Amino acid sequence: MYDKLIFEISKPGKRGASLPKLDVPRQTDLLPAALRRTSPLGLPEVSEPEVMRHFVNLSTKNHHIDKGFYPLGSCTMKYNPKVNEVAARLSGLADLHPHQDARDTQGALRLMVELAEALKEVTGLEAVTLQPAAGAHGELTGLLLMRAWHEAQGHQRKKVIIPDSAHGTNPASIVTAGYEVVQIKSNSEGLIDLDSLKCCLDEDVAAMMITNPSTLGMFESHIQEVSEAVHKAGALMYMDGANLNALLGIAKVSAMGFDVVHINLHKTFSTPHGGGGPGSGPVAVNQKLMPFLPGPLPVREGDKYLWADSGPKSIGRVGGFYGNFGVMVRAYVYILMMGAEGLRQVSERAIINANYIRALLEPYYDLPYKGRTLHEIVFSGDRLKEFGIKTTDVAKRLLDYGFHAPTIYFPLIVHEALMIEPTETESKETLEAFAQTMIRITEEARENPELLHQAPITTPVGRLDEAAAARNMDLAYKGSKV
Repeated sequence: MYDKLIFEISKPGKRGASLPKLDVPRQTDLLPAALRRTSPLGLPEVSEPEVMRHFVNLSTKNHHIDKGFYPLGSCTMKYNPKVNEVAARLSGLADLHPHQDARDTQGALRLMVELAEALKEVTGLEAVTLQPAAGAHGELTGLLLMRAWHEAQGHQRKKVIIPDSAHGTNPASIVTAGYEVVQIKSNSEGLIDLDSLKCCLDEDVAAMMITNPSTLGMFESHIQEVSEAVHKAGALMYMDGANLNALLGIAKVSAMGFDVVHINLHKTFSTPHGGGGPGSGPVAVNQKLMPFLPGPLPVREGDKYLWADSGPKSIGRVGGFYGNFGVMVRAYVYILMMGAEGLRQVSERAIINANYIRALLEPYYDLPYKGRTLHEIVFSGDRLKEFGIKTTDVAKRLLDYGFHAPTIYFPLIVHEALMIEPTETESKETLEAFAQTMIRITEEARENPELLHQAPITTPVGRLDEAAAARNMDLAYKGSKV
């Protein structure tokens, strides 16, 4: 019964709530006739137990971070501490309205000011805006800040350089900001090729955009040389902070020569998108970019907190309201709970976990780039091709064992890529169980490849024709009258 859609459970006359009689006059003339419904809304009619059981049942079918391991590379799907959820639901925070006067929101303003200070300490940069609502939004904001700086210097620059291992959002953000994308190849170690970079640096280059550690999970060991070359050409350095979970308390963005970085609060600071919430993408900048920050900015003056107007050089608002406040609350609580020593332990344990996975799986899966890795590891499934198995078959089969699949087919420079990021929150036992399952799948590929072709077979929905689904989307229940 409870595998049916809620509309299929519905029967006319069923009620899940008892409402008081309407005690105000019906004034249907308040809305123009053209805007009023001529038929019922078409909502399902079900009892309260049916509603509860329906959605609880659905929740057990969905894979989520509270249910099982989520090794998505580059996404940093760490566990959501429940203390964060308690704090975010405090009525004094959750019930605020963005239009309330600053005098009535002193606690929220203080939280934002102190969170920005903490992010400045983490990155080593001089100023932070919390306004961007997500990572890609932060990328765009950072690029617009760099564009504004160049224009203030009288520069008319056209290009932004990225490595071939860049995140997919990077080129999209670059084009949206009005620049051309210049992609350079990685060297044989998977790192930035300095010679290729220097060949591309000219007076048209506005910036270089790098993820560090890279999407291969490798730290750009020549990052200071890269920064020096880029700055010598009059360009700026942008760091995509998607992999900041590997650097907390160990290395600062400023020391690497970056001018700007966006920070994914919903990754690094414990509100993974697997938890179902929104994102948040604060941007930290050095002193020369400070005048261009979007405003207003929350500031402290004496014992009061208020909104400071942006200066004449500001790029203006990048959001209607001030970011996703609920994610800020969670990040603030996480940082206070962990402290400086705890944040360093986060990165150290994330690195240990990733390298433990590497040690367990390296005999069974190809590792195209063999340099030292930090928080994530990128294998290739090419070894399984002789049995007719692709990376997608491995990913689908993992679902049958109760594990979410890692990121696959990314980064693009690794053929049949399997990108695994275990994070610091997973136990040794969980990592070993995952690795044993990955090894067992290689045995199944050799002994019974058709099993992998049919996977998943234990999930509520089997393997879909993803190409057909993308072309022929079915997004509404046809029995509904909505």
